[in-house]
Amino acid sequence: MEKIISSLIDESICAKQSMLNKEQVELIKKISNVIINAYKNGNKTIIAGNGGSASDALHFAAEMVVRFETNRKALPSIALSENQSSITAIGNDFGYENSFSRQLEAFAQRGDIFIAISTSGNSINIINSIETAKKLGIFTVGFTNFDGGKMKFLCDLCYFAPSKITARVQECHILLIHIIAKLVESEIFK
Repeated sequence: MEKIISSLIDESICAKQSMLNKEQVELIKKISNVIINAYKNGNKTIIAGNGGSASDALHFAAEMVVRFETNRKALPSIALSENQSSITAIGNDFGYENSFSRQLEAFAQRGDIFIAISTSGNSINIINSIETAKKLGIFTVGFTNFDGGKMKFLCDLCYFAPSKITARVQECHILLIHIIAKLVESEIFK
């Protein structure tokens, strides 16, 4: 059991250390600046994901609306996984593959940022929502795995977590969310 525990911790450390390479750091800066500029212009972030990525979307939105480390003005952010009534009604009437696209049509405005989270990069409802966001003129940011799946061809910016292991990808996404939250707070609320 100790070997398994040590191995899992080592995998997590290796994945996160890979985030330190120059290309990864530059991409994180670009993504953060896009989000910071959207907030400075009075826009919002809209985030979507399935399963654990739905929880990450909720986590991201909470960091923006409530706070990360600083007591400050709330920033507008919506996690599309939070409204179960909408998700189930859309799934029933239009198909689950449209669960986030339909909500984007209702809430997204030009200048907003849509953040799509998928550890595979291939979730059909995420792919459809990215395409909807593009049609609406919304800037898209993807958080996905090491190769990006179909998302890599669709997003304006796409962060590829440096791992093939879903749990490590999710851990990198959470760290990315925390880095962005820190940069947003320090840039907007100096």
